[in-house]
Amino acid sequence: MTLAPELIALAQYLAGEFDNREQALAEPAWYVHLRLWQIPVPLFSEDSLTLFAEQANIVKLDQPYRQRIMRLTSGNNQDAPLKVQYYMPKDPTALRGAGRNPSLLQTLTPDQLDLLPDCVLNVTQKILTPNNYEFTATPPASNRCCFSYGGNTVQVSLGFEVSQQELKTYDKGIDPATGSATWGAIMGPYRYTKREQY
Repeated sequence: MTLAPELIALAQYLAGEFDNREQALAEPAWYVHLRLWQIPVPLFSEDSLTLFAEQANIVKLDQPYRQRIMRLTSGNNQDAPLKVQYYMPKDPTALRGAGRNPSLLQTLTPDQLDLLPDCVLNVTQKILTPNNYEFTATPPASNRCCFSYGGNTVQVSLGFEVSQQELKTYDKGIDPATGSATWGAIMGPYRYTKREQY
């Protein structure tokens, strides 16, 4: 199956090693200095492109967290022609550190993942110049992204904007009882600069 050029561009923009150094230095009270890895993995390659994502506090690079899989596909929505479906590793600790050691991903198979059915984003695109896009990913209004982790039900609000120059993430933890954000991009998006292209 031939993949749409917009889908390939989205994967290229998202793949890499990022950090938010400038933002963390300018607003240390609100933004932790993070390193973010998003590494291509050969899963679901018949109709999509897939990335493994992991992040770490810059002063604790040996303690990465939030291991997740992002499957990028063409959507069937004319208004949002691309889609991101999230998966969670059944054993996140088995992949811990794969951002710095991608060889841990070589044996990853779909049966080691749990589909998070309501953790999906619709992606729209704006063409800035030929072959140069700006993508915006937002959840469908009716979806609540929830999953079990450590015996607890976790709810998150997901979203991002990405171009060749910058990645902004809007991910937040949500208190299911109040609907209030409890961690993450509470004061606005995390603004990442790509330090290395994968």
